[in-house]
Amino acid sequence: MNSTGYLLLVEDEPAVQENNKMVLERRGYKLRQAYTLAEAEAIVAEEPPCAIVLDIQLPDGNGLTFLHELRKSSNIPVLVLTAMGTPEDIILGLEAGGDDYLTKPHELSVFLKRVEALLRRASLMPDRVEIGPISIDTASNRAFINNEDIALSHKEYALLLLLIQHPDKIIEAEHLYEKIWGQKMNGDCNALKKTISKLRAKLNGSGYTINATRRKGYCFEHV
Repeated sequence: MNSTGYLLLVEDEPAVQENNKMVLERRGYKLRQAYTLAEAEAIVAEEPPCAIVLDIQLPDGNGLTFLHELRKSSNIPVLVLTAMGTPEDIILGLEAGGDDYLTKPHELSVFLKRVEALLRRASLMPDRVEIGPISIDTASNRAFINNEDIALSHKEYALLLLLIQHPDKIIEAEHLYEKIWGQKMNGDCNALKKTISKLRAKLNGSGYTINATRRKGYCFEHV
């Protein structure tokens, strides 16, 4: 991950900003703060952060719009922090590219642990993951076969990144769904099956595929 070592807090409520700032500064984190999307965009363009805490409801727009645009060119880890806490809201936030989701009002101790977990996961992710002719650029969230870009949806990209890091290993469907969709899988999930099917088709000709197993999981392996 390419970063400058500071966290960006995007939040328009001064009390929430200051509380979040206080708990993070006590742990030695460098911070920058934005109260609008325009401020956040300018800060990221000037000096990309190592992670972002992002509110959704901001004075000049929806934070998810900002997140959608960010994901076109960057894998900066993002914790969505918002008062919008329905299951539908959480799904939208994760689908937009959020790495984690926390609802307000929140316990500062939980907030701190979520941020630290986010940074740990990000630090373990290499800038590029390769196997055979397939390569993934985690900085731009793009995948390639023989250096040709394969257009992947956000879900397809996330699934490929997870599977390619565990070649020849069976990963249970429930685990895949929970990691990618951010919620428990109830029963037979067509969403996962359809996404796997589309991704499998896009890998055609690469020498690798995603096979379903009798143990109700999926395995990324050589053809």
